[in-house]
Amino acid sequence: MGNTVSNVTAGKPNPAGAIYRASVGTTLPTNTDALDTTKWVCLGFCSEDGVKNSGEMDSENIKAWGGQTVLTTASSTDDTFNFKLIEVLSDEVKKFIYGDSNVSGNLTDGIAVGVSGYSQESSSIVIDMIMRDNAKHRVVIPSATIAEVGEIEYTDGDAVGYDVTLSCAADGSGKTHYEYTKRVPSTSIVPIGG
Repeated sequence: MGNTVSNVTAGKPNPAGAIYRASVGTTLPTNTDALDTTKWVCLGFCSEDGVKNSGEMDSENIKAWGGQTVLTTASSTDDTFNFKLIEVLSDEVKKFIYGDSNVSGNLTDGIAVGVSGYSQESSSIVIDMIMRDNAKHRVVIPSATIAEVGEIEYTDGDAVGYDVTLSCAADGSGKTHYEYTKRVPSTSIVPIGG
């Protein structure tokens, strides 16, 4: 099999919604079919930087007498996702960032947030994308916790946002996230989640 141009793609957000959150224990999708939006809450737009996934592995080289490496062992692995949520007026985004119990109200009646740091609640996350030639791509994270929130800047030249790094915990099968991809005919594409 040679080079295949149609396998080269960019990752665009699903226009119906790209990043969803649910409570850990919610039934996880195992394909790219529409999400049950009564259980999965959309976290809205993220910045133009998109989503970044980093996998970091610490390893140790075992050397034999004479200095030759004879074995490399993995001592730890980290799977993280980073994105910047820019719908900061959303009560659902604030609940994700600060914790469900620390946020009350809605934008119409007023939102109150009691800040005591950032949420340490675990959430299940789904990230939905549309790839080249109507290929749906979905990332499913069974259990993610906010590991870091970047500096929040309030300026008149940029959108305010929460730059979030998520740390993914392994599930019962030892997997930190799953990926599903399926190309569908352009005449039958239905936005993921809608």
